[in-house]
Amino acid sequence: MEITDLTAQVRTEHKKGPARRLRQSGFVPAVFYGRSTENLLLAVKNDALDKIRKDKKDNSFIKLIIDDGKKKIEKLSLIKELQVQPLTGKFYHADFYEIDMKHKLTVDVTLQIVGKPVGVDNGGELQHIKRDVKVSCLPNDMPDHIDIDVTGLDIGDSLKIRDIAVPDGVTILDPPDAAVVAVAVMRVAKLEEAAPEEAAAEEGAAAEGTQEAPAADESAGSAQKDKTEKDNKEK
Repeated sequence: MEITDLTAQVRTEHKKGPARRLRQSGFVPAVFYGRSTENLLLAVKNDALDKIRKDKKDNSFIKLIIDDGKKKIEKLSLIKELQVQPLTGKFYHADFYEIDMKHKLTVDVTLQIVGKPVGVDNGGELQHIKRDVKVSCLPNDMPDHIDIDVTGLDIGDSLKIRDIAVPDGVTILDPPDAAVVAVAVMRVAKLEEAAPEEAAAEEGAAAEGTQEAPAADESAGSAQKDKTEKDNKEK
């Protein structure tokens, strides 16, 4: 079980103004809560929280070292929610949930693919349908990730939730029939091109139509000339 230390300060104001000033000074408004504790308003450093996220420790346990101005207390927690401003990408708010080592947790655990499917060598394409699963377990049993061996998958094969091997003490809460990965036939874009013979025939027809037009005009002019000469003789 990996534990990361994070220093936090108690804050007494929870309105928008003080929270905005906290963010401007490099802190993130946060709250600590749990099954047997009252909500505690906190402020944590943005840089320290950013390092935890970059190190991909969102599911690691956080030992909050809380300074209330008089003493420091330590609380074991887990990041339950981390809100990020969509435009700036900066942290907006963080929720820390107290860990009770005797009670099970419900968390999302990343699925990690292991191996290369034989179906890919046969021309197929690996489709990663589900990238994490929701599990229930005691804190000491919580895995960092769950491995999925896809080596034996051929084209048309798939793995479902019920096929995943999990560590002892861990229960997956997702539906057993939900697909996780599959090997499908690779889609190839096909461009339809006209046959050379058809293209030549079309060009020939267009050229012939162009040449017939003057011939028709010449025939009409000759007929009109013959008619004029005939009328003059009758007169």
